Amino acid sequence: MSCADAGTKPVRRIDVFTGAGQRRDWSDEEKAAIVAESYSGLESACAVAQRHGLSHAQLFTWRRKLREMGLAKSDATPTEPAFVPAIVEPSIIEKKPRTKRKRSRSFGKAIPAIELEIDGVSVRIAKGADARTIAAVIDALKGGA
Repeated sequence: MSCADAGTKPVRRIDVFTGAGQRRDWSDEEKAAIVAESYSGLESACAVAQRHGLSHAQLFTWRRKLREMGLAKSDATPTEPAFVPAIVEPSIIEKKPRTKRKRSRSFGKAIPAIELEIDGVSVRIAKGADARTIAAVIDALKGGA
């Protein structure tokens, strides 16, 4: 807000700090837990910071430093994709005697190559699916969580 706007626009938020305002010393484990919580997507990073008595700037500084530490350890570049662990469960295939059957109209449908489960929602991604479409679906699922 510029000086010209002073008094003409309503105040959006006022923070009132009570107490002596002493410096707190956070352990690395506490910082990592708060940063992980801020990435959960359940609430905004600023809300997480406020709940823990931090300024949002302090939380974003912790997030940046932890990202930089992670990049330095793995020698990765910021544009490289990050991967999550995948759990592969073997499928149980029952052997049945082969019988001749008519080809159904579903012949030629793509078999899912990847299956994601996010908060109880299952998404099957076929081989050759467009990366932008997949990213949009995953973003929509994150937003609905």
